Amino acid sequence: MSPVDDLLGRLSAAGLTLATAESLTGGLLAGSLTSVPGASRVFLGGVVAYATDVKQSVLGVPASLLERHGAVSGECAEAMATGVRELLGASFGISTTGVAGPDEQEGRPVGTVWVGVAGATGATSRLLALPGGRDEVREATCRAAVSLLDGILGREDQGVG
Repeated sequence: MSPVDDLLGRLSAAGLTLATAESLTGGLLAGSLTSVPGASRVFLGGVVAYATDVKQSVLGVPASLLERHGAVSGECAEAMATGVRELLGASFGISTTGVAGPDEQEGRPVGTVWVGVAGATGATSRLLALPGGRDEVREATCRAAVSLLDGILGREDQGVG
């Protein structure tokens, strides 16, 4: 069973739902989730907020946060995940933001990525420094986002949340 299959199964068994907010992955994360038969029991939908102003206007990322930390930041990833969770009424929001290449962004090198997860108890993010070209960075970002939420679910299963 793939990590995506496992994650969706765990969410479904717990009666939980999921939404995505994607920047550098451009819908790849939503595509990987919906490639699993039965994903509709868990996956509500997603927002591809590729442009910074869409992060602000659709997902509610505060302008002050973007000015202070930039779009490639843990704070932005957490705000995106929180925004899509609230927008779509999901149990969890997952977000991706970063630099897939070919050029750096906001002074950050290619492969600098943040993934975020927001749930009922708050939001968290993880910084990644990913090797490879654009496709490899985007695919690795999706795997990391799934892994981050899976780890959070594992801690909640053990009463740590």
